[in-house]
Amino acid sequence: MNPSSGVESPVSLAGLDDGSKFYIVFTAILYKNSTVGEPVILSDFDLANVIRSGRLKIDPFVQEIVRENGIDFRLAPQVGRHNTKMGDSFVMNPSDEQMIKTAYRIEDDVEQIIIGAKEQVLLSTLEHVTLPDDLVGMVELRSTWARHGLSMPPTIIDAGFSGTVTLEVINNAPYKIGIKPHTRFAHIIFVKTSSVVEKSYSKGSYTGQRGVRLPKPLKD
Repeated sequence: MNPSSGVESPVSLAGLDDGSKFYIVFTAILYKNSTVGEPVILSDFDLANVIRSGRLKIDPFVQEIVRENGIDFRLAPQVGRHNTKMGDSFVMNPSDEQMIKTAYRIEDDVEQIIIGAKEQVLLSTLEHVTLPDDLVGMVELRSTWARHGLSMPPTIIDAGFSGTVTLEVINNAPYKIGIKPHTRFAHIIFVKTSSVVEKSYSKGSYTGQRGVRLPKPLKD
């Protein structure tokens, strides 16, 4: 806001990473389209209250994962990998459920999650989260892991969702990276919507997932 003119100045996105740009644009769109109330990012104080009231459910929950304006979710001891034995001639059909299952392998109860150089894996949060119909979650990689060379596309947890969160992670480094399960990995910001959503995700295709969930078949 320009104090002399009272006119709101545009926000410069120069120099920001893709995740930061995503959050700024996403929040701006919410605010612009809001007809009931201004969307609000919950602070640590607000998060404590909404968790205490039972509206936002996180299990298992420890106080240490609550940050200034978000919650750090930890990694479960599980990893989904692409099946490298498919061969160079293999072409994935995203609509074929059986092909999707064949193209991945799931490793359970791992003592260490090792991500190879340039490898893309599916991970899962340890925490199971249930959102009310007026909260959404914005998922981003913790910056420390980004500095190590990992990347993860920003993900929205829709209002009404319940389950663990599957994370799509790529190792951009020229070497393997090892991560211990239960490590704080994903940072989730919770935003109160302008009003209760009419179409809750409580019956969405990924609701109820526990552990790594493979991609759902796309409809033709």
